[in-house]
Formats: sequence, C-alpha cells, structure tokens
Amino acid sequence: MTYTTLIQVSELQALISSGTPFMIFDCTFDLADPASGHQQYLQAHLPGAVYANLDHDLSARHGSPGADGRMIVANDNDRPASGGRHPLPNRERFSAWLSEIGFSNDMQAVVYDRNGANYCGRLWWMLKWAGHEAVAVLDGGLQAWQAAGLAVDSGDVPSRFQSNFELQAPLVRLVNADDILLHIDDRAQTVIDARAPARYRGEVEPLDPVAGHIPGALNRPFPTNIGADGKFKSPAQLRQEFDQLLQGRSADGVVHQCGSGVSALPNLIAMEVAGLGRSALYAGSWSDWCSRADRPVAKG
Repeated sequence: MTYTTLIQVSELQALISSGTPFMIFDCTFDLADPASGHQQYLQAHLPGAVYANLDHDLSARHGSPGADGRMIVANDNDRPASGGRHPLPNRERFSAWLSEIGFSNDMQAVVYDRNGANYCGRLWWMLKWAGHEAVAVLDGGLQAWQAAGLAVDSGDVPSRFQSNFELQAPLVRLVNADDILLHIDDRAQTVIDARAPARYRGEVEPLDPVAGHIPGALNRPFPTNIGADGKFKSPAQLRQEFDQLLQGRSADGVVHQCGSGVSALPNLIAMEVAGLGRSALYAGSWSDWCSRADRPVAKG
C-alpha cells in the first residue's frame, strides 16, 4: 500500500514489517536555535530515521539579488527555486541530496518531526515537487510513536549506499510573487496565510523588515490543523473549518503562504486530508513578498 498524505503509527509498523522499501526522515527543527534540531535527533529518533535539516538539506544557499531580482550565486547548481528566508533549492540540487543519502524512486517516504508537523511538511511537499507521490507524514510525530511504547534510537544512522533518484514531473504547483500579483484582485485566487494572527494583522513582525500581509489574504494559523491529541483533526472537521474560511470560494484557487514557505505546509496538507485537493504553494511567502517596496501591503 502507498501512503500519500498521513500514516498512523500502526500503519508504519506494518510497513516496516512488510519488506516494502522505505526511508524515514526526522525533520525536527527550531528557528530560534537551528542547531538544536539535530541535537534532539541525536538524543532520540525513530529507528533508522535520516535527519533532514531545514537549513542545510531543504533550503538553498542564499545569494545576492541582482538588478533583475534573480539571485547571484556561485554557479547555477546553487540557484534557488524561490526567494524568501528559506529559499527552495532547485530540483536538481534536491535530487542530488536524495541520491546521496540513498533514497530511490521505489521507496515509500515517511516524514515526521516533534513540532506539530511544522517542518516535516516541507520535505513532504518537496518530494511531491520532485514527482514522488509515495510520501506521508507520520500523524502525531515522534510523540505518537513514543506514546505507543515503541523504541527509539539515538546517535547518527550508518551511511547508506548512494542511489540514483530520478526527477519526475512535479505533482504540486509552485507559484511566485508575480503569479500572486497577476491575480491579486481576482476572486478565483485565495491566499491563505499560516502565520500567527498578530503577525498577519501587522501588529508585530519579529523576523521580516515589513509587517502586514498580502492584500486579500485570509488567515489560518498552521497549529489550527492539529487536535488536542497532537494529530491532524479528522477529515470532516478540517473540511468544515476550511469551508467556513473560504465562504464559497473555490478550493482550486487556494495558494498557501506563511513567513518563509515552511509553516504554510500543514494548511496545504490539511486541505488534502479534508478532500479539498492539492492547492498551490507560494514558497517565498511573506519574507519574499515584503522584500520589494513596490508590492502592496495590508494591515488589520
């Protein structure tokens, strides 16, 4: 069986016992203390899990913007696929990393963190972007695994033989600021902002130089998708909440964003769990949008 959105602890146990090729990724991270994610991984992780670092593995190297707005980098292999504080690496760079750690096209990927699916959603989306459908988020993360009384490992995992991961056609839609601007007054486009309400309203801005939000964007903080048990809410409840948020707007026109394109992903995954399809991602998000003074900003 292929898992494409969420996988439960019992299902992961069955997958491990089935002989199906798979790889588990621990994506634990802390924006305030970037080194602590790897330290937490070394202390406890699912058996065999590979650590995926948001800064080093799932983001591009930062360059300098040129006159045309494109990033100036040492070579084209490092050219990012998006702007923002956590720019996407290009697909070729990402596939090279997957090959380096031994991930191949025939594997089921399982991603998790201990942060309410805030960071593992990035790798979930990136694998879809690379054309790999067989990737699922472990519902409840490390906490759910431990709550079931299952063993964890510590330290690094042994290195694996290199594979040859081959890119396929993207299974997700990536948009940029120009795409958003083109349809900013079009009701067919609905931007959903996953940041905390005070940041969305422009009352505070701890990370970016400008406070506010994209005009017309709706606010749904990403932790809203997670229930008291630490898992995603039921499909029915998520469907009800998104229907209430969209108020008749088409789910097909939704574009997700946040501060830097990471915490937008729980909203995108939740919409898919709710049966509302796979919506688009503005990976540059607010950190990219507010980098140019000629882009409109709303508050309140």
